[in-house]
Order: sequence, then structure tokens, then C-alpha cells
Amino acid sequence: MTTPRRRFVRSFLLNAGLIALVFFAVLAFQSRNMLATDGRVAPELRGLTLAGQAYDLEDASSRPAMVYFFAPWCRICAASAGNLNRLRRWRDADEIEIVAVALDWETAGEVREYVDRHDLNVTVVLGDANVARNWQIQAFPSYYVLDDQHRVIRRDIGYSSQLGLWIRAWLV
Repeated sequence: MTTPRRRFVRSFLLNAGLIALVFFAVLAFQSRNMLATDGRVAPELRGLTLAGQAYDLEDASSRPAMVYFFAPWCRICAASAGNLNRLRRWRDADEIEIVAVALDWETAGEVREYVDRHDLNVTVVLGDANVARNWQIQAFPSYYVLDDQHRVIRRDIGYSSQLGLWIRAWLV
């Protein structure tokens, strides 16, 4: 005979398991068209930084990288910008390359305003339609985590908490 407490615990665990299953199914569905995590090297990422300097992700080829794609008009991107700053404080630039790539922008001033408003302290590259196509970006924000050989090992779309970004970056 089961007690009310055991029924409650069993019901709670079943519901929690179903919620987790739905959550991970949605994540898998959202990221289905992103670059594969099958050991292939990520596409090149070259362009000008917001500061006007040439940037090439290949220059950071000896360390892991997190590539964060955003749009200046994206409210979810704005909500997660502070999490990127905290990740940079927790992980030294010698340990992991963190680069934010602006896409779907009209002027560099628009991107600069976004960066200033959110006080981004990571390298910001001005991306274009070719970068979006090569990296298979279809929604914002999108994240790729690359190992030290710049193979895609994780990918995600949407808001990521401070803890979520830290775990992604810590596991490389």
C-alpha cells in the first residue's frame, strides 16, 4: 500500500521528468538546422571588429572559443549580454576566446550603441549575410562552443543563463 507522501513524490518525479523531456526536445528541435557537432571544424570567421581592427578566429586556434551571434534589435540578446560579460570575468582570455558577432544590423553605430548600452567586454565582430549563412544562423542569439581545434562541440539558440554559459565554457 502506498502512502500519500509516496504518491506525491512519484507524481512529482514523473512530472519533473516529463518537463525535462519536453525542454530538451524543444532545444533539440530549435538547434536542428545549426552546424553539426560531429567533429567538423567550424567555418572561418573573419571580419572587422567594432573597433575597426581585422579579426580572424583562426588566430585563437590554440584555445577553445565561444562564438555568440546576436542582433542589436534582439531583446533576448540584450537579456543575455550581461551573462557574456560575467563569463569573460570568470574565464581568462588565455583560456577561452569569446567573440560576439553582430548580424542583421544596419549601421555600425547601431551595433556600437548596443555594445555601449550593455557594456560588452568581449571582442565584437561586424558580421554579414555570408557569415550568417556559413554558420547557419537562423535565430538570435545563437551560440557555438568550439574546442581547441575549433571543432563544434556544442550549439544552442536562445537565452542562456549565466550558469548555462559558464557550464558550456567550462566543459571545453
